[in-house]
Amino acid sequence: MAERELQDIQRKLKSSRSYNEQLPLLSSAKLALLKLKSLTPLPNTPSSTLSLARDIFETGALLSIRAKDPAAFTRYVHQLTPFYELPDERLAPSAEKNKITGLYLLLLLTQGDYAGFHTELEGLELRGGLPGGNNVENDRFLGYPIKLERWLQEGSFDLVWKAMASREVPSEEYGVFSEILTTHIRTEIATCSETAYPSLPISSTKNLLFLDSEGAVIEFAQARGWLIRDGRIFFPNQNLKSGVDEQGNEKELSQLAIENTLGYARELETIV
Repeated sequence: MAERELQDIQRKLKSSRSYNEQLPLLSSAKLALLKLKSLTPLPNTPSSTLSLARDIFETGALLSIRAKDPAAFTRYVHQLTPFYELPDERLAPSAEKNKITGLYLLLLLTQGDYAGFHTELEGLELRGGLPGGNNVENDRFLGYPIKLERWLQEGSFDLVWKAMASREVPSEEYGVFSEILTTHIRTEIATCSETAYPSLPISSTKNLLFLDSEGAVIEFAQARGWLIRDGRIFFPNQNLKSGVDEQGNEKELSQLAIENTLGYARELETIV
């Protein structure tokens, strides 16, 4: 009886497009799972019930992302983990697993939780990676946050902007993080700018930070305590770290990151 009730709720969830309608349905589904003692997989839980439970939690996870509720999404990810760790003999592989795992990696990235990001990634690899021995980075959903994390660590902000602005974004749910990640990248670029240059023209800073107007630049600068004088923004002096550019010339690592991003910003402005 409870399983039929759960199947009925699942059908309603799939057909509904209103988040306000779906929330009470998800609550009802969890109560039905509680009656079936299937909120977590047990040795005697039938495969059909396991599949229903996983499907309910996956639906809840994706709805939470669309509703921009990262806390709820994280809870669903943790509930899904034991289902994803079941052997194929007990539960057939999920078509949504890589999408949800990739979204969780992206969430950790937007929160600046690089330790959590690598722990999750290492756990995925320890659990056997992908079926057929496929490389995790080659997967459409998992490879996207992995590339973004690498470029962020390298300071290759231009590559991050290109990936976010192109058709490389794997699905609409991934686009939800764009605004959050944009704020994170602006902060990273601003920190590099303070390290790499004593000052920059306001016009260049506008392109660099992908802001809409010079007024937005001034507002951003004031929030960070930068000085504005004679059409330029002045940064506090900091120690510079040396690196090497493509021509073999010694340059500051921060300056290389800024020049790459600024070059991409100018390309975009030319196209527009």
